[in-house]
Amino acid sequence: MAAFATPTLAQTNLRFAHPTPTSDIQHQMAEFFASELNERTDGEIEVEIFPAGQLGSDAQMLDGVRSGIIDFQLAGLNNYTGLVPEAGAFTLPFMFPDRDTAYRVLDGEVGDYLRGEFEKFEMLMLGLPENGFRNMTNNRGPIVEPADVEGLQMRVNNSQALSDMFEALGANPVQLDVNELYTALETGVVNAQDHPIPVTLSFRFYEVQDYLSLTQHAYSPVGWMMNLETFNELSEEHQAILLEVAAEAVDYQRNLAIEGEAAMLETLSTDLEINDNVNSAAFQEASRPAWDRFIENNGSEIIDMILEAASAD
Repeated sequence: MAAFATPTLAQTNLRFAHPTPTSDIQHQMAEFFASELNERTDGEIEVEIFPAGQLGSDAQMLDGVRSGIIDFQLAGLNNYTGLVPEAGAFTLPFMFPDRDTAYRVLDGEVGDYLRGEFEKFEMLMLGLPENGFRNMTNNRGPIVEPADVEGLQMRVNNSQALSDMFEALGANPVQLDVNELYTALETGVVNAQDHPIPVTLSFRFYEVQDYLSLTQHAYSPVGWMMNLETFNELSEEHQAILLEVAAEAVDYQRNLAIEGEAAMLETLSTDLEINDNVNSAAFQEASRPAWDRFIENNGSEIIDMILEAASAD
């Protein structure tokens, strides 16, 4: 009697890279996405996650996504401004007054415009999860007024807007990759940094800093990109499932940030002196040169789009 092998479905294996430790909510989002996508495609799509910069720096991962070596990348939106300079507007200081406003803008027509710009570079923007609002830590003292920032050796990412802001405040901006920052703080190469609460916790910066000031000076969206050719090679059914799961994963990650922030601050308070009596109006005024430089270099069209969407009911 002839034996017939049971046909097996071809499995698609995808690589997902991001810079944060496995304790971070970005990694939790990646795990949620990978698990749900695998389950809803009956195991036909398998996603392997590479956290903590295992596949390189943000810039190297971006090159990997564009070339197709990496299928998904999570990175701060500032890392994509070399391709789409307008993306830098989203991290201008005090652009968004609160999370709800940021979500309304990012998930609406402005986000759609940004998605179209990235498709020109063969990348599909799956969504804009968040780092959250950035706050300053340092080893000198509480930050309440702009003058308290003067003279700090402030680590900055590659956001031109934030670098311009800290320069206007009298700090000395030092650009470093996030995975180099702990050692730089530990050895005194820099003595201050700014990140949202989840990142300050997951990267353990509280071990090498003394003060956390809730300046909330900029909202940090995360760009979630996928190689567009990889997406187009999927079946229509799998494309629809992937987009559905991606949208759910963004909501999941944002909710983790909102619901967990109070507990994260409580944990950080064990090692850091935390203050929230920040003169936000003074910081906003002092940060105006960052807006002026962005407009000088890129025009005001994207800023106008954001502000119009932010003010809509």
